[in-house]
Amino acid sequence: MSTEGSTKAILAALAANAGIAAAKFVGFLITGSSSMLAESVHSVADTSNQGLLLFGQRQARKEADSLHQFGYGRSRYFYAFVVALVLFSLGAIFALYEGYHKISHPQPLTSPLVAIVILVVAIGLESYSFRTAMVESRPLKGGSSWWEFIRRSRNPELPVVLLEDTGALIGLVFALLGVGLTVLTGDAIWDGIGTMMIGALLGVIAVILMIEMHSLLIGEGATADDCTAIQTALEQTEHVDRVIHLRTQYLGPEEMLVGAKIALAADTDLLTVATTIDNAEAAVRAKVPAAKVIYLEPDLDRAVRV
Repeated sequence: MSTEGSTKAILAALAANAGIAAAKFVGFLITGSSSMLAESVHSVADTSNQGLLLFGQRQARKEADSLHQFGYGRSRYFYAFVVALVLFSLGAIFALYEGYHKISHPQPLTSPLVAIVILVVAIGLESYSFRTAMVESRPLKGGSSWWEFIRRSRNPELPVVLLEDTGALIGLVFALLGVGLTVLTGDAIWDGIGTMMIGALLGVIAVILMIEMHSLLIGEGATADDCTAIQTALEQTEHVDRVIHLRTQYLGPEEMLVGAKIALAADTDLLTVATTIDNAEAAVRAKVPAAKVIYLEPDLDRAVRV
């Protein structure tokens, strides 16, 4: 997945969330609904998150230097992790507190129809953002499920946007239920319950994001398919007997480090060794373009063959 596709999904989410946040705040000021306030803070958090993701992409484009000799590609993972923290602290905790306060001290809503209209419009805008993220992630997703895509993707932004948009849509439904049940029953406690449900939802999403981004931050290797492709490319290179061992790690979403020890015949001359390594590197990059940094160590095959 290219950075361009991720950026498109982020910008769509940023535009949708900024507009939604403003509308929800107006709705809260008119109605006094805690569900609307929780959703307003949720949208502000999401808007801030998109800004952090864009900043992370900008930082990742910095050239490698003496301190960071493999570049700054993992900046995108770091800022995606910060997004998870923001979603939890600013969104989940606030919503849980506001819901508890509303349940403890219920207050009647004013002009609830305004809140319902705003929430319905917000669902439409969030659906547009969610659809954009789905379209941009489809080439990477392949035949896997969306959950497998989120677990296996080495691109941090699209899983973040997909989970955020999913949470936003479900949260809007919770807010609608809270406001709707308050109107139907005349009991404002339902508004507080809806707010608590939004907080719990955001907390779950934040924890999932933190787990996934932590895994990417400490360094994930190539997928099983890519590992197979790399090993096949190496072993099909002339003069390579076999791959003794292979190690991979993503330096960023679009840059992989590959280190391998390859077995060559004992009588291979130095010029052939150098040519073999060059050919093997070219073969790997042809199969897995993300393999931009490759270190190959030629060695003798000391394995005992039966």
